[in-house]
Amino acid sequence: MAKNICKEKMSLVEKLGVHLENREQLAPVAARILSYIILTGKKGTTFEDMVTILCASKSTISTHLNHLQDLKKIEYFTKTGDRKKYFIINADTIIQHVDKMINDWKEIRELHLEIKNYKDNQNNKSIENEEEKFDLNFHNDYIKFIDGASASIEELRLKLIKVKDNKQTIRYLN
Repeated sequence: MAKNICKEKMSLVEKLGVHLENREQLAPVAARILSYIILTGKKGTTFEDMVTILCASKSTISTHLNHLQDLKKIEYFTKTGDRKKYFIINADTIIQHVDKMINDWKEIRELHLEIKNYKDNQNNKSIENEEEKFDLNFHNDYIKFIDGASASIEELRLKLIKVKDNKQTIRYLN
C-alpha cells in the first residue's frame, strides 16, 4: 500500500513539476522540489528526504532550495530538539498566484470589453447589411464568465488570507 502511495505521489510530483516548470519558469529540479513540498503538506520535508527521494545530488537540491526560498515560494520551520529544517510551501505563494490570475482576468475582460464596444460601434455606424454585422454574443458570454470566475477566485483569496492570518495569530500566541 505504501509503495502504491509513493508511486502515485512521485507520478504526481512529475506531472505537477512539468506544469510548474512552464507556469513559474522554474528549472526542472526546482519544479520537482516545489511539487514534492506541495504534495508533502504541512508536516514538511527535509533536505535529506529530497536528496533521497528526488535522486539528485546534495549540491543540486541545496541550490534549488535556496533559489525557491529567495523567490519566497517555500519556507521552513524547525522542531524543538531537532536540527533539521522542514520545508513547506509559503502561503503567500498561493495568494500571489491568485492575485496574478485576478489581474490577468481583469486585463482579458477589459480587452474583450474594448473589442465588443468597437464591434458594436461598427455594427451601428458603418455596417448596414444585417448578415455582415458582428455577433457580440461570444464577448458577452466571455465577459460574464470572467466576472463569475473572478468573483469565485476573489472569495478563495479572502479565505486564504483569513486562514493565513489565523495561523500567524496562533503562532504569535504560542
